[in-house]
Amino acid sequence: MHIRHTLNIGILAHVDAGKTSLTERLLFDTGVIDVLGAVDAGNTRTDTGAIERQRGITVRSSVVSCTADDVQVNLVDTPGHSDFIAEVDRALAVLDGAILVLSAVEGVQAQTRRLMRALREMRVPVVLFVNKIDRRGARRDELLDDIRRWLTPHLIPMTEVCDLGTRSARALAVSPAAPEFTARLSELLADTDDAWLDRLVDGPDPTAAELWTAFADSVDAGRTHPVYFGSAISGQGIDALIDGMTALLRPHPGDETADPEGIVFALERGPSGAKTAYLRLFAGTVIPRQQVIMRRRDPDGTESSYTGRITAVEVIGEPAADRLRAGGIARISGPAELRVGDRLGAEGSENSAAQHFPAPTFRTVVSSADPSAAARLHLALRQLSEQDPFIHATAAPGGGTALLLYGEIQQEIIAATLAQEFGIAAIFEPFRPAYVERPRDSGESCEEMGRRAPSPGGWWATIGLRVEPAPIGSGTAFRYETELGALPHAFHCAIEETVHATLRTGPHGRPVTDCVVTLTRSGFVGPLSTAGDFRALTPVVLARALDAAGTEIYEPCHAFEAEVPADTIAPVLSCLTELGAEIEDTVPGATGWQLIGTLPARRVRSAEQRLPGLTRGEGMWWSRPSGDRPLGAGPESRTRW
Repeated sequence: MHIRHTLNIGILAHVDAGKTSLTERLLFDTGVIDVLGAVDAGNTRTDTGAIERQRGITVRSSVVSCTADDVQVNLVDTPGHSDFIAEVDRALAVLDGAILVLSAVEGVQAQTRRLMRALREMRVPVVLFVNKIDRRGARRDELLDDIRRWLTPHLIPMTEVCDLGTRSARALAVSPAAPEFTARLSELLADTDDAWLDRLVDGPDPTAAELWTAFADSVDAGRTHPVYFGSAISGQGIDALIDGMTALLRPHPGDETADPEGIVFALERGPSGAKTAYLRLFAGTVIPRQQVIMRRRDPDGTESSYTGRITAVEVIGEPAADRLRAGGIARISGPAELRVGDRLGAEGSENSAAQHFPAPTFRTVVSSADPSAAARLHLALRQLSEQDPFIHATAAPGGGTALLLYGEIQQEIIAATLAQEFGIAAIFEPFRPAYVERPRDSGESCEEMGRRAPSPGGWWATIGLRVEPAPIGSGTAFRYETELGALPHAFHCAIEETVHATLRTGPHGRPVTDCVVTLTRSGFVGPLSTAGDFRALTPVVLARALDAAGTEIYEPCHAFEAEVPADTIAPVLSCLTELGAEIEDTVPGATGWQLIGTLPARRVRSAEQRLPGLTRGEGMWWSRPSGDRPLGAGPESRTRW
């Protein structure tokens, strides 16, 4: 069969909405598999990990492929739980479009809103699929009103439903030529596109083909959203969804003749420990034995690059292909340094800039129940951090390993993975907020050797460092003010590497970020000085420079929105203020109030737990990590922790 083009489509949803079941049904209905797998049975194609099969949840993004008519569709199944939002964000960077799955019973939930926001921010076209129409309590008209209110006002149903909420529920595709449908679609397009409104007013009347093309343009631009109803279990509505998916979502393949650009968005390790990475290619081509430059930005802002050779390319959906072309996805292997988030392409290329992922807001320290397994534990956590760099596994004082996490479910998954895949029983300290420090001003320090003696600490090295604040979000940078070549290369590397390592933990156990460290003085004694002298002296000088600059502690925050009934706004505002929230806006609505603001991450769970009692269970809460603020600032300074 001739393939017209390839679509990379993400399946996203709140947990338990049925996205993995939908992926399974799409594979079945397009002939990829002969027997439907089930989440409860642990035999679906995309939840391949032992933990995923046991718990019935998706933890890591995975990719499978099917063919609908003459379109190859790469389906990216993503996690549904909010603890794995960074995994979802990474997947968004590789998509041509997305199917956002909702349950016809539970409807729009907090994670659904969060996903829709992320899709809108990344400008990913979205098709909505309302699943579980055959379950008792399923809704249609009420749910469409909720979608208009919470997700998007610009939608159009593409299916009608019969016997809703029963086992015999059916989803019937709306005819694109039906007068009622074309009238609704024309009105929808006029609401979102002034040019189309002028066309409808001034004429001539559009043909059915012109109307459908305008609809596809509007979906691709993210202005409108088709809504399909169905059931992944029974298969109702799936044919209409497939037809709409391939007709309304468009590929963005890129230039195959350009230099290669792409991103690694998922990583697997085989039984032997060999790494296989999923690469989405935006431009160029990639073939086996090709030399590539990979770039990365660490969570602390440090940027680096490395060169490696691709040893194997397995193109998703094209097992016989010998090269990955722009627009496609492949499993690749080769460079030992490969890690999720690494980007293929020269510095300054369009797709080489780091994507924005929300940073974890909590810190914990992990140790082994068996002290003799401490080294194995640290190695295992470093391997897991290759799959999710934002857990940022680093050595902690006392022999443990510090991790950054989003929540308790993520911790449970890591603990289970350590036990099952590495045979390590891990102990996790209670969560603490992931505080960071930033310098207030500039500060300098210098330690010099005497003519015949080492520096006061006993090291044959001279080091002078200056610390200066940098813009928030810029991370850390190291610069030279000394003459290049004044030190041997190994000594330069020792200083720079130690500066970054010291800033990652900080003099007080908190990372120091958003600063520039400059080497102002240096010196050595030929046969006596070693790289070890510079590694030992650098933290001493840097700590003194930071002390001279002065630092301020920042705590992580969440941006939140709360929808509450009008008669409950007073107690809700009182509760949020007590918890340290900064209310940025209050917006009246048809049935209540929308509260918008920020809240310390350590207070989010309390807010979520208290909101139902204050709103008779009618309140809705949405939040996500969103920067930080000085620990002593805001109303939370009046609360006790």
